[in-house]
Order: sequence, then C-alpha cells, then structure tokens
Amino acid sequence: MDAVIPVLAMLVWLLLTGSAVASFRLGWSKLAKMALAWLAIFVGLYVLVAWFLAARGTAAALL
Repeated sequence: MDAVIPVLAMLVWLLLTGSAVASFRLGWSKLAKMALAWLAIFVGLYVLVAWFLAARGTAAALL
C-alpha cells in the first residue's frame, strides 16, 4: 500500500511531461533524436561518475 502514492505521482509526472512534449508538435524522428541525445547525456554522466568512484576506491585500496 505504501508504493501506491509514489507510483501514482510518477504516472502524473509522466503525463505532465508527455503533454508538454506533445505541445511542441515535433515529428517522431525529431523526438527520437532528442530522446537519444538525453539518454546519451545521462548514460555518459553515469559512466563518468562510476569510473571516478571505481578509480577512487582502487586508489584508496593501494594506500
């Protein structure tokens, strides 16, 4: 029962962002390019942070 509110909030946010994107009336190809660009940004940041934390942990283990 505790998971109902977060799931409902996530669906409302998804509906809100979907309607905001739909208001721009972009074509599917433009929308896919934008989605892939944002995905690349977030995946790149994730990999960079994961690499930094792994390098920091390895350096700490050497000391």
